[in-house]
Amino acid sequence: MTRVSIAATTITGTTIQTAEPDDGRLSVQRLTITGGPQGHPRVLVRDVSFHVESGQTLGIVGESGSGKSLTARALAGLLPKGLHASGSVSYGGLEIIGRRERDLRSTRGTRISLLLQDPFTILNPLLTVGAHLVESMRVDGHRSRSDAGADIGRRLGEVGLKADVAERYPFQLSGGMRQRVALACALARDPSLLIADEPTTALDVTTQAEVLRLLAKIQRDRGMSLILITHDLRVAFEVCDRIQVMYAGSVVEQAPAQQLAALPAHPYSLGLLLTEPPVDRYVEKLAAIPGAVPRAEQVGDQCGFADRCEWKQSPCVAGRPPLATINASHRSACLRIDHIRGELTERLSGRNTTSTSPRPITEGSAPIAVVTDVRKSFRSSRLFGRNREAVALDGVNFTVGQGESVGLVGETGSGKTTIARLITGLTRPDSGTVEINDVDQSDGSRRRTRQLHRLVQMVFQDPYASLNPALTVGATLREALAVRGKIDDPSERVPALLAEVGLPASYAGIRPVALSGGERQRIAIARAIAVQPRLLICDEPVAALDVSAQAHVLELLRTIRRHAGISMLFITHDLAVVRQMTERVVVLHRGRIVEAGLTAEVLDDPQHEYTRRLVAAIPGSEAWNPRAE
Repeated sequence: MTRVSIAATTITGTTIQTAEPDDGRLSVQRLTITGGPQGHPRVLVRDVSFHVESGQTLGIVGESGSGKSLTARALAGLLPKGLHASGSVSYGGLEIIGRRERDLRSTRGTRISLLLQDPFTILNPLLTVGAHLVESMRVDGHRSRSDAGADIGRRLGEVGLKADVAERYPFQLSGGMRQRVALACALARDPSLLIADEPTTALDVTTQAEVLRLLAKIQRDRGMSLILITHDLRVAFEVCDRIQVMYAGSVVEQAPAQQLAALPAHPYSLGLLLTEPPVDRYVEKLAAIPGAVPRAEQVGDQCGFADRCEWKQSPCVAGRPPLATINASHRSACLRIDHIRGELTERLSGRNTTSTSPRPITEGSAPIAVVTDVRKSFRSSRLFGRNREAVALDGVNFTVGQGESVGLVGETGSGKTTIARLITGLTRPDSGTVEINDVDQSDGSRRRTRQLHRLVQMVFQDPYASLNPALTVGATLREALAVRGKIDDPSERVPALLAEVGLPASYAGIRPVALSGGERQRIAIARAIAVQPRLLICDEPVAALDVSAQAHVLELLRTIRRHAGISMLFITHDLAVVRQMTERVVVLHRGRIVEAGLTAEVLDDPQHEYTRRLVAAIPGSEAWNPRAE
């Protein structure tokens, strides 16, 4: 890639002009992050070294707990209180580590800026979009709304928003619009390096493609460097020039993106590649890396991945392997790579031949759920003189058969979650009917609601928010078992329930805060199946999980479905997950069903233009090109 030397850019009129250049290079040498009680610090990130050339995009990938986000925060001098960074982080000749907070304030935003994952939590709900931009553009507090007024429209225009968005509040925007506002704020003081930490994780496929395309365009127009932190390898391969794989606080591999995709040189990198569910075919068993990421301090004297690696030998645990050179642009921290390279290559190529077809649908069985001509509107409360009615569902019809899994896909706002709320009895339709097990559940009586909760259960996207942090796992499961009834002592059933979701009985005494994201989701699933429901609604159950935890949870849901014969309604924006988890799919657009049919047929040969747009937005598809003009 051609190097572009640029320190910062300033928007003047309708053009972007460059300021005085510097070398624009980020150099990180032996970055180590520690935290904990004084005198007994814990190592969280160990000896991380890399560089980013001006105008280059570096992807940082790895499971949760690998140290990706802490590394990003250290680059911007924004480590949480109680954590300490050592080593060197130099940008354009300016050293970040050890600088006073007072001096770093003038660097953040102007040279290095950080874009975080969830725009709704980082935007102040009491401030308008325009006020956010003014605050972001301010230097040492010297800039008023009137002074910045001319710039606000241009800043919003750069991220594809109209000028009148400046008068809106965050809750009045869609997820994609909020992320664009967050991006505009991150770029407000014209940084030459943007660090984007999981910027599209919670977005649907088309919005994700739009935001990534926007990032690529802005980077190209500004000559800006970009560090993209993501657990979606498909995104990383399409967007990034180079990729750095992190594990247990250390770097285990660095390589050009396409070289890593074609020939990984570390077993962990291979594991991440194999855990990505394919979108073009169904696989009988989803691959997952066994175990969990250890803490950096636990593996300081050996290969961090050794305990999860099938190629481990005694040298792997005798000392910590260095990041060694494979070729001029490729480095790996695997001591045995020369001996196992052929096996890694064979394993990677074999993933394309392990496909099969999903089990056939049982014909003629009575449906467990029937949604007939359902309509639902929501009237917003009067705000700023406005009173609007939004149509969420407009004449929706579909069924879920006994033992069947049906996918529900569509962009944010298409009506997916409204359908879930109607089926679970959390809201009622304006017209039409929702029948569960041949009984119309829309009368809303307490007796009917209790019956419904025994028939239908739900698994939500965020397992931490759906679990009571004050209750232990055992108490949570005992509550669910009590709803089921006909159990003399629910405590006796808890160990068996934990075993069903692949967790030991000892987890009954643990609270949610001590669990990983994947473990929390397993507990949420255990709670849902405790009442032995006939229908399980999964609303984006793996959207917030990294690829390995996602594979574990999806395979668990498959196993539960096979053994218990539970029907599933699977709501997701990830079409690769739809391929693996469903036999039929229903495509929603603005409250209407635009296409429905067998999952393989709909994804392989979409008939409706909207469905074709969803398929084209999948990272890695032929039509998906975030660098396109």
